[in-house]
Amino acid sequence: MTFEAIKTSVMKFVKDEDGLTTVEYAVAGSLVAGALVMAFTELGTAVGDAIGGLCTDVGGTDCDGQ
Repeated sequence: MTFEAIKTSVMKFVKDEDGLTTVEYAVAGSLVAGALVMAFTELGTAVGDAIGGLCTDVGGTDCDGQ
């Protein structure tokens, strides 16, 4: 390949915006996934605390879940 052919290929790649769109979707998707993980972790903790409180209120003997 000649220098001109390489230069033309690189310039075509730089001007192509499809790759940028893919990267934007990947970043947005990872942010949404991270938010979902955090939300479900908080929800799981809250549900576990609520169940532990109910267990204690009814006088359960195995309220630790062990």
